[in-house]
Amino acid sequence: MAFELPDLPYAHDALAAHGMSAETLEFHHDLHHNAYVTNGNAAIAGTEWDGKTLEEIIVGTYDKTAVAQNGIFNNISQLWNHNQFWEMMGPNKTAMPGELEKAIVESFGSVDEFKSQFSAAGAGQFGSGWCWLVKDTDGGLKVTKTENGVNPLCFGQTALLGCDVWEHSYYIDFRNKRPVYLSNFLDNLVNWENVASRL
Repeated sequence: MAFELPDLPYAHDALAAHGMSAETLEFHHDLHHNAYVTNGNAAIAGTEWDGKTLEEIIVGTYDKTAVAQNGIFNNISQLWNHNQFWEMMGPNKTAMPGELEKAIVESFGSVDEFKSQFSAAGAGQFGSGWCWLVKDTDGGLKVTKTENGVNPLCFGQTALLGCDVWEHSYYIDFRNKRPVYLSNFLDNLVNWENVASRL
């Protein structure tokens, strides 16, 4: 069965008051995300991956020895990444639930230190990629960054929060100011209840 583009969990203009415009969502979701769906479906058609879950395809096609990943991985991984990304944001600012805050403080010392490390990872990712808050295989929380479409599933980690630092995610609203985009993401866009639910 072919994968489909999921609807946004809010209106295109729902995040505009918090720094992410309707124009960005129209390009990012309706065009970029949709292209990963279309290209991913075409790439897996007639292969052993047809009928598998997104997660099975990502783990099965990731090549840790490769400089560049193959077309199946790139498109399916980016499809999954974006499915998570929209859910990790919301139009209503939410407080960080106590359980999540406790886990962050235990791992990073403070929420501010976590935010600093997360922003630094995103700003320091050369070229396209993502920065993540993950639950690692040892149960601890860590900040990571990945190139292009690579995500925490490739390393057996659980993605709690991810921020897209490909230019299409921020250039309409923030131009070349990626650090400002990251700060705004953390302060105004994250749905912390969704993040906590992933623990």
